[in-house]
Amino acid sequence: MELSNAQRAEVLIHALPYIQKYYDKIIVVKYGGNAMINEELKEAVMGDIVLLSLIGIKVVLVHGGGPEISDMLKKIGKESKFVDGLRVTDEEGMDIVQMVLAGKINKNLVNLLQSKGGHAVGLCGVDGHMIEAKQLKPELGFVGEVTNVNTQPILDVLEKGYIPVIATVGCDDNGHTYNINADTAAASIAGKLKAESLISMTDIAGILRDKDDPSTLISRINVSDAPQLVREGIISGGMIPKVECCIESIRQGVKKVFIIDGRVPHSILIETLTDEGIGTMLV
Repeated sequence: MELSNAQRAEVLIHALPYIQKYYDKIIVVKYGGNAMINEELKEAVMGDIVLLSLIGIKVVLVHGGGPEISDMLKKIGKESKFVDGLRVTDEEGMDIVQMVLAGKINKNLVNLLQSKGGHAVGLCGVDGHMIEAKQLKPELGFVGEVTNVNTQPILDVLEKGYIPVIATVGCDDNGHTYNINADTAAASIAGKLKAESLISMTDIAGILRDKDDPSTLISRINVSDAPQLVREGIISGGMIPKVECCIESIRQGVKKVFIIDGRVPHSILIETLTDEGIGTMLV
């Protein structure tokens, strides 16, 4: 659809109050799922992040990379095992996780942001001991639970005008590295930064009253209502840990959390710069 110049101006004027609201504030975007695999969507997401950065919003991009890790493990003949949705990670598996997350995926995203006119720096949780972690459960191997987030490296990068792109690998004082679930890491980082908002990109429209009917999207949920929605089975399966992470980040001081559909082009902009929004907001 071609917009006339007048319509373009109208769009910008409508976005102005939102730009003012978020100007110089920190937004954490958790990026994963389909939006990460589909090249066209990936381009759109990176373009959105550069745009937000250029209008004075401090964007912190936190990414996972499950499918690519699974592909690489398959190539070396290792099978991926999951317990409660978390990847069982032995020592060799951890090497692959670090290589794929902090290497290939992280640098590709940095490169893409640069090609869209942004300035980005790739980091992982080991840099500056940013994400401190301990073993979550012995049966999961090198899967970590976040014990502390040192935000200084992130703030330093933001202050210099760069977009920090963070791979979710953590470390402990003994030099062990851990695979950290991206939702957990993003929630902890957003909480510690007291971010204005956390935007979690998923492969569904948001939280639906009826999982098979997108028109039953619940656009706003109060944190205190979440346990009841779990009891009713409206929040279920893989959405439970995701929502728990979102609630934890609100408890830590994040003002709003959005669960949005990463399969919709420009969903970040629709959520951030319009009245309607697109997903489920937790407050």
